[in-house]
Amino acid sequence: MQKKRSVEVVKREPLYQGFFSAERLQLRHELFQGGMSPVISREVMFKRAAAGVLPYDPNTEEVCLIEQFRIGAYAAGQEGWLLEIIAGYLENDENGEMMVRREAMEEAGLVLGRVEHVVDVLLSPASCSEQFSLYLAEADLRTAGGIHGLASEGENIRVEVMSLDQAWQAACNQRIGNAPALLALQSLMLQRDRLRQRWRR
Repeated sequence: MQKKRSVEVVKREPLYQGFFSAERLQLRHELFQGGMSPVISREVMFKRAAAGVLPYDPNTEEVCLIEQFRIGAYAAGQEGWLLEIIAGYLENDENGEMMVRREAMEEAGLVLGRVEHVVDVLLSPASCSEQFSLYLAEADLRTAGGIHGLASEGENIRVEVMSLDQAWQAACNQRIGNAPALLALQSLMLQRDRLRQRWRR
């Protein structure tokens, strides 16, 4: 078992409190060669745990993606609208599966069938505490489509159903360029045969 490494927080300075919070930390951490680092300053965003799901119809070999405007993409100099997987933040006592079932209904009007956990990751550990849980889910996509989202949260979400092969090609051509969607599509491509056999109606 690996020895737990030491971190000493010298000072915490609140910077912002809103949808997320931000702090400046003064800290020392253990060095690989032994001893402790000098005091370093790091800004960090604190965000709630999140989860996302890629719905897959094993009978039609299709997946459900969503498209919406994202301020981070716009701020990075892109157009702003991204093809993504269904995702959101956990609320109250929700676990990841409960959350993706709720978000699938809110963002795409979908009732998910069987849900399978894939992996838990940190999306941007250099500056953000957000932990993200990824799921794949069985869904009947024959009637999926339309515009969804909660107006109270400023959501305007378009559902796009496409074949898994088309979605994978979009990822390879960089039409899909966000980490959760890329990870979800790669995971489904690797598990496609197993899930198709297990979930096919």
